[in-house]
Amino acid sequence: MEMFTNLIREIGKAIMSFDFLSDILDVILVTILIYHSIKLLRGTRAFLILKAIFIVGIVYLFVSLLNMQASEYLLKLLFDNSIIIFLILFSPELRQMFENVGRRSIKNISFLSFKSDTDMSTSMLSTINDVCKVSSSMSRKQCGGLIVFEKEVPLGDIISTGTKIDAASSSELISSIFFKNSALHDGALIIRDARLYAAGCILPLTENDTVDSDLGTRHRAALGMSEVSDAAVVVVSEENGMISLACKGELRRGVSTGDLREFLTGYLIKTDNNTSNATINGRAKSRVRNTKKENKEGKR
Repeated sequence: MEMFTNLIREIGKAIMSFDFLSDILDVILVTILIYHSIKLLRGTRAFLILKAIFIVGIVYLFVSLLNMQASEYLLKLLFDNSIIIFLILFSPELRQMFENVGRRSIKNISFLSFKSDTDMSTSMLSTINDVCKVSSSMSRKQCGGLIVFEKEVPLGDIISTGTKIDAASSSELISSIFFKNSALHDGALIIRDARLYAAGCILPLTENDTVDSDLGTRHRAALGMSEVSDAAVVVVSEENGMISLACKGELRRGVSTGDLREFLTGYLIKTDNNTSNATINGRAKSRVRNTKKENKEGKR
C-alpha cells in the first residue's frame, strides 16, 4: 500500500508542476524515441527479448505488491544493472540505429516517419500490380518464382536467411531477381510495407502429410510459410508455368492474374469505409487497364 501511496503522491506533484510547453515537448520526444525503438526492433529476435523484459517487469511489480523479499531482492539486482544488460543485449540494434541516423540528412527526417493509409494503399497497389505483371510474364516463360507478402506477423527470422534489398518495387527488379542465372532466383522474395525487402530467403516447408505428392519444393515452402504466418505467398511453377497462391494454410493452384490481383488487393490493403474502398478499387481497375494496355503494346 505504501508503494501505491507514494505513486499517487508523485503523480499529484507532477500534475501540480505541469508546464504546458516543456512537458508537451517532453512527451513528444519520448514518443518519437519509443516509436523508433519499436520500429527498429520489430521483426527481429531482439523484439522477443524486449517482450521478455516487459514480462519480468510485470512479475517484479507483483512481487513488490506481495512483499516477497527474496524474489524482490533478486529482481532488484537485475533492474539495478538494467542499463548495462540493455547495452549488451541490444548493441547491434543500437549501432544500426545510430548509423541510420548518421546517414540521413535533416530534410529527410520526418516527424514520426508515418505513412498515411492512402499513401500506403497506393504503394501496395503498385507493388501488387508489379507482382501480377511479373507473375504473368514468368508463367508464359515457365520461370519459377516465390514471392511472400508480409502482413501482421513479422518475418524477421526469414529475412535474415536471405539478402536484404529494401528497394522500391518495380517489375524490372522482380524479373531480374528471378532470372534463371541470378544468384537469388532459388529463394523467396519478401515484400514488407510494399517494398522489395529481401531476396533469396529460405522458407519453412509444410509438415502436412496430406498434400499432393507432385508438389515441388517451392509449393511446399509457400504452404509452410502460410501455415506459420498470415503472409500471402505467390508461386510460379517452373515445370508448367502455373500460378498458385498460398494463404492461411491453404494452396490455390491455377490462379489467374486477375484473381490474384483481386485477392491480394482485398487481403493486404486495409480500408475503413466505402469511400476508401471505392477509391482503392478505382485505382486497382485503372492499374489493370494500364497493365492490359502495356501487354497489348508489347505484343505488337
